[in-house]
Amino acid sequence: HTIGGSATVALGNAYPSPANPETWIPFRLEKAERVVIKIYTVTGQLVRTLDMGERTAGAYLSKEKAAYWDGKNKNGEKVSSGIYFYLMEAGSFVALKKMLIMK
Repeated sequence: HTIGGSATVALGNAYPSPANPETWIPFRLEKAERVVIKIYTVTGQLVRTLDMGERTAGAYLSKEKAAYWDGKNKNGEKVSSGIYFYLMEAGSFVALKKMLIMK
């Protein structure tokens, strides 16, 4: 699960794709930052916040290190199939990507 380009801070593609329903979201940091990943519906409704806390510089690409989402909303209910967006905030870095959830 590589994150392309020469960026030292990056948000990777969620895997597996499509997710069924759990997924891992890889990222890379150039310096220690607090990492928060927010998952939204296509209409912009916040589904879940994954607060990764303070993370040191490095690559968080493997299942053991990447952000994990169990496919549930903030109330613990499984989300329906469809397209979702995930937004990563780490210091001044902000990136948005989309993922597909299929059941």
